[in-house]
Amino acid sequence: MNEGQDVPAKLPIRERSSRPGGGGRHRRPLPVNLPADAPTLVLAVPGAVDDVVTELASIIRVDNPQLDLRLISLTDGGADLAKEFSSIAAERATRGLPVEVDGEPRPRAAIVVPLITGSHPRVMRSVRDAVAESEAPVTVTDPLGPHPFLAEALHVRLSERGLARADRIRLFNVTSPVDGIIVATVGGDESARAADATAVLLAARLALPVVPAAFDGRPTVADAADRLRNIGASRIALAPFVIGPEVDPDRITAAAAECMGCASPLGAHEAVARMVTVRYGAILGNLNEDFEEFGEFGEEYPEG
Repeated sequence: MNEGQDVPAKLPIRERSSRPGGGGRHRRPLPVNLPADAPTLVLAVPGAVDDVVTELASIIRVDNPQLDLRLISLTDGGADLAKEFSSIAAERATRGLPVEVDGEPRPRAAIVVPLITGSHPRVMRSVRDAVAESEAPVTVTDPLGPHPFLAEALHVRLSERGLARADRIRLFNVTSPVDGIIVATVGGDESARAADATAVLLAARLALPVVPAAFDGRPTVADAADRLRNIGASRIALAPFVIGPEVDPDRITAAAAECMGCASPLGAHEAVARMVTVRYGAILGNLNEDFEEFGEFGEEYPEG
């Protein structure tokens, strides 16, 4: 069929990615079989360990039954967290898990994931102080966001309240009953600035103006509502960019008075559970250079 034509150059062979977890879109955040000395996952909760947190832990455990997961509240400023770190280190020593192999440090005793969606200076300071106080080998991860998973979860929460329309497959907006959205978080002014990245992600999904705000800082929800009205928005929705334990529900209710509707907090949405394991898995991959023998894992980004 190709007589008289030049034979095209041979296509290059795609080699396996050297990135932790290998290639491919559908990768697990954690390997199917964790190493025997895998660090404990400690979820640092900025509030009470309530039903939302318990349900979130259940989701994580269903997908990762081998994972040692512990839930610790920061309501006492981190004192319980420091005690838990020391306890975990002692347990590992009792089990005979090595601290070093050939002079190289082995995986941390624990990886602590702060249960916050973004920057929150007070929470991060409490966690780091607890690590320092315990003197245990513990690694602290970044907050859960910003990340496309959480922007998708915000979209879902808005659609559940009829504040955004989405098709059944890709969650893309078709039409919307609102013409502006406020993404509000907690953690002060810095938290509001950091939420701007999530606002951009959500705006891209909904094709609507989205601005950040803080329940406990500036810009306030009222400031954000004024900003949207100044660009012509009149039907404004509030999307609480919080999981739940970190904010007083009354604050959300009061702030929602500025808007025509308010979505539920993220709560125990599957995206939150996945981000906990993504943050843990990223640290685990860095700590275990030979992790690939335990199976594929890595971040999975949603289409769209």
